[in-house]
Amino acid sequence: MMQVISPFSSSVATVPFGKTIHISFLLITAWIWLSSVVSSFAELQHFQHPIKPDGSLSFLVVGDWGRKGLYNQSEVAFQMGLVGQKLDIDLVISTGDNFYEDGLTGVDDPAFNESFTTIYTAPSLKKQWYNVLGNHDYRGDVEAQLSHILREKDKRWLCLRSFILKAEFVEFFFVDTTPFVDQYFSDPGDDTYDWKGVSPREDYLSNLLRDVDAALKKSNAEWKIVVGHHTIKSAGHHGVTKELVEQLVPILEANSVDMYINGHDHCLEHISDSNSQIQYLTSGGGSKAWRGDVHRWDPEELKLYYDGQGFMSMQMTQKQVHIAFYDIFGKVLHTWNISKELHSST
Repeated sequence: MMQVISPFSSSVATVPFGKTIHISFLLITAWIWLSSVVSSFAELQHFQHPIKPDGSLSFLVVGDWGRKGLYNQSEVAFQMGLVGQKLDIDLVISTGDNFYEDGLTGVDDPAFNESFTTIYTAPSLKKQWYNVLGNHDYRGDVEAQLSHILREKDKRWLCLRSFILKAEFVEFFFVDTTPFVDQYFSDPGDDTYDWKGVSPREDYLSNLLRDVDAALKKSNAEWKIVVGHHTIKSAGHHGVTKELVEQLVPILEANSVDMYINGHDHCLEHISDSNSQIQYLTSGGGSKAWRGDVHRWDPEELKLYYDGQGFMSMQMTQKQVHIAFYDIFGKVLHTWNISKELHSST
C-alpha cells in the first residue's frame, strides 16, 4: 500500500501498490491540464470600463510615440489634449512601441516619466490608458512595462501582453502581436529581444490564438474591436504582416470582427477590406513619421494614407461609430461613419 496526495485537496488516500502508477498518472495529467488552462487564461484578463450616462463611449488612439517629446511627440500630445477635451474622451488606447528605441531598462527607467507622464499632461488625457507592447518594447525589459509599480507611478498606465476590455456594447481584444513575427526570432540582426514570457513560442502562440478565438466566439458585444501593434493590411513601410494574415485574420473573419487597430507603420491609415468589411485602422503617428514611404494599394480599399504625425479618435454608441484622424495641427484628415445597417464615408 502507498499514500497518494492529491494536488486538488489536502487529503491523503491509501491505495494498493498496483494502482499507484495509474492513479498518479491521472493526477499528474489533470494537474498539467489545470496549469496550462490557468497559464493560458492569464493571458486574457478581463477589464471593465464604464460608458457615459448617455450611452456613448469616446476615446483616442495613438501609437509609436515614446521619444521623450521629440519628433513632434509633444505637438501630437498637445492636440490630443484639445481633441480629448472637445470629445470628452473616456480612455486612451496605445498601439505599442511605447518607448524607443529599446523599451524600458526597468521600472526605474526615467524614460517612463520623460516619454509618458510629463508629455501627456492635458486634463482630458488623465484617463485610463490601455497599452499593448510593440517590437521596440520587446527590446527592453518587458516585465517592467507590465509591472504594477508603473501603475503606482502613474495610475493611468495599464499594459499587458494580451487582455480584454469590455465597455457595455463594445469589447476590445488586445493581442500581443510581436511574438508572431518570424524575423525577430530567425534574423534579429543586432537587436536583442526579451522572450522570457513567451517561450516556448509555439505553445504561447497556440494558446493565445485559441483563447482569442474562444473569447470572440463567446462575446455578445455589438462591436468587436481587435487591437495589436503590427500591421495586417498596410500600404506603409512594414506593409502586410504575413504571419498575422495566416494565423490571426481567419479568426477575425470567422468571428465578425468589426475593426483591427494597429500601429507599427509610422503613419495614419484606413483600409476597408473588400472581402470581409473589416476596417483596418493604423494609428502609428505618435512621434517619428516616415515621409513618402508608401506602396501602392487598391484605391477602392485605401480610404486614407497620411505619412505624417497624428492620432485617431473614435466615438461610439450601440449602433453607430464615428472615426476621425487628425494631424499635429488638429486638422481633421479623414472621417468614416459606420452603423450596423449601413457603411458610409464622409
